[in-house]
Amino acid sequence: MMNIRHLKYFVATAESGQVSRAANLLAISQSSVTGAIRDLETELGTDLFQRSSHGMELTEAGREFLASAREILQKLDEATKLTRRHSTVSGVISLAATYTVIGYFLPYHLDRLKHLYPGLEVRLSELNRESIEEGLLSNRFDMAVLLTSNMNNPELESETLLKSTRRLWVPNNHPFQRRGKASFEEIAQEDYIMLTVDEAAHTTMKYWSLTSFQPQVKLRTSSVEAVRSMVANGQGVTMLSDMVYRPWSLEGKRIGTITTDKEIPSMDVGLAWRRGLEFSRPVSVLVDYFKQCYALPQTPFALGRG
Repeated sequence: MMNIRHLKYFVATAESGQVSRAANLLAISQSSVTGAIRDLETELGTDLFQRSSHGMELTEAGREFLASAREILQKLDEATKLTRRHSTVSGVISLAATYTVIGYFLPYHLDRLKHLYPGLEVRLSELNRESIEEGLLSNRFDMAVLLTSNMNNPELESETLLKSTRRLWVPNNHPFQRRGKASFEEIAQEDYIMLTVDEAAHTTMKYWSLTSFQPQVKLRTSSVEAVRSMVANGQGVTMLSDMVYRPWSLEGKRIGTITTDKEIPSMDVGLAWRRGLEFSRPVSVLVDYFKQCYALPQTPFALGRG
């Protein structure tokens, strides 16, 4: 019989495009994911994925089922948090976030917070890291969600919630994809599409500088979707995190990801606040929510740390 486990494993595989990546995200074995999807397809009487050596691509039936599966999981999550949804906590939080965080991390959590704590108002501002850090120090913002891997201000505290692995993105059926791995020397021979938003270009050049090679940059752009389309259309490769990865471009063309011969630093997402700040009740609720989502210790974080 279909159960919640089937739906969770299916959604994770659909969103990641690979059984191995889904298993890693869920912290379970690949065989568990494969078995759950096979059971689900048997019960539904249709194939949900087209399988290949490069990954798992949703069929038309799979795409239709994905929307339903997401809705079921969301409703279940809301139902299990019913008592917390009626929390009497109220107040305003001034929250700052960077472009990548707002686009690929925060929307889901803001929606959950709205249902769990209807009396909590989150006033959100999108800014670059430097402006956010200045705003935290001047008490313009209570809290920030940003790329903690880019932070180095000693006057601020931070807590990383998520470490998103960076991989090489290549067009479908690229020789690198068929081989499953590429060296920096080989990548340097390819046209490279450089993302610039959220200091991505600076971060990229930092880990390239540890090699004796340089990327052959064809285009610099602040648009993740432009990068996605350029790669999918065979106009170059790039290195970006799993958090912003999607298996298809806007034109519906497949994008593959592979590992490199040298380890690439992860893109870390987390919370930041002014050092020594004493959290208000609304801010404590926000912090506790994120820590529960990512299974981090609850103390002494909720009290702030000097």
